[in-house]
Amino acid sequence: MTIPAKPKIYHIVHIDRLQAIIADQNLWCDAEIASRSPAGTIIGMNHIKQRRLSELNLTSHPDLHVGDCVPFYFCPRSVMLYLISQGNHGQLQYRGGQGPIIHLEADLHSVVEWANSNSRRWAFTLSNAGARHFEDRNNLLQLGDINWTAVQANRWSGNGIPSSVSEQKQAEFLMEHSFPWHLVESIGVHSQPIHGQVMNTLPADGHRPHVEIRQAWYY
Repeated sequence: MTIPAKPKIYHIVHIDRLQAIIADQNLWCDAEIASRSPAGTIIGMNHIKQRRLSELNLTSHPDLHVGDCVPFYFCPRSVMLYLISQGNHGQLQYRGGQGPIIHLEADLHSVVEWANSNSRRWAFTLSNAGARHFEDRNNLLQLGDINWTAVQANRWSGNGIPSSVSEQKQAEFLMEHSFPWHLVESIGVHSQPIHGQVMNTLPADGHRPHVEIRQAWYY
């Protein structure tokens, strides 16, 4: 599969975190979340978050830990969301299901343009940045190194599917320290009730991304 003409990136978050994100006008990296303790439900696996904070560095920015960056996937319906939807992984503390999880969507090229103009470091990985071994890049001319077929795959595990597909589907875009709220272009939600909650949380004035029920982004 060729590189998408207008690649999008996606960050998943529990809806009860949205108010704090808007108030701060930023999404924070895990290192900053650990120090700020913002309101809302934390999803993800603690042991992987700790590894990203203390053990995993970027080759393109050797002094930068993965946990010092805000992570995005290159697709909705991520492997992580599947684990959340199943609710039976022994190392996942969150058990609230996928319903309250929202997708924050941004445009890759617009994000990189902003980052470059604001001296904010960024990178992308070719696979799961929480694994002990991954490759990263910081040049958009190398986007072709991502396995876009794996990224867009709906079947990424099971009989006849190499384990590498699951890892490559989890390629990430990483922005140092924080990610500005105004770069979020749209919000994808699972249901009408969550749509209503998001609409009620968005400010009357200021940045209001488009909100849409996108059940195809869920399991």
